Amino acid sequence: MGKIIVSENVSLDGVVQDPTGEEGLGRGGWGVQLSTADRDAWVSILADEARHSEALLLGRRTDEWFAARWLTRTGPWADRLNSMPKYVVSPTPDQARWSNSTVLAGDLLGTVSKLKDDHEGEIVVYGSGQLVHALMEHELVDELRLLVFPVVLGAGDRLFPRTSSASPMRRTCVQAVGDNLALLSYARVSAS
Repeated sequence: MGKIIVSENVSLDGVVQDPTGEEGLGRGGWGVQLSTADRDAWVSILADEARHSEALLLGRRTDEWFAARWLTRTGPWADRLNSMPKYVVSPTPDQARWSNSTVLAGDLLGTVSKLKDDHEGEIVVYGSGQLVHALMEHELVDELRLLVFPVVLGAGDRLFPRTSSASPMRRTCVQAVGDNLALLSYARVSAS
């Protein structure tokens, strides 16, 4: 059975909005203001994650964002991301924009549960805030990987603004990344 891994860039105060500064948040661009050492370490972590992942699971807007930026890129990381299978959750049957994508429509719980049954490895979710919230609510997330950036924004959309219940997690990794970033990994604690 596959595992759903949510992999997010977050500020110290949990903001995920506008890390590149393209969304118009007055405090955006926080994810690209890195030293060379931090950027190289960040790229290494994410490229390694892509090499070890079986597929990507994305929301429609994240699929569009990645397609606009990654389809024209080359190199080992870009080639891996562009070639791997992608599943795009969308309430409408819009065609997915990124290469090798399949649109998943219908019941989220059933569709993603089947996706997990059909895969053996890691199915990674990038961005996709609404999808991440729904996956957490349905207890479909197996692991959270949070790459924490050294900035407090004080405003912006947070990874988990509200949940209907507590979701116990167990720390599986704390890793320094570069000079200023930290990778925190947590596995979901099952109810059984």
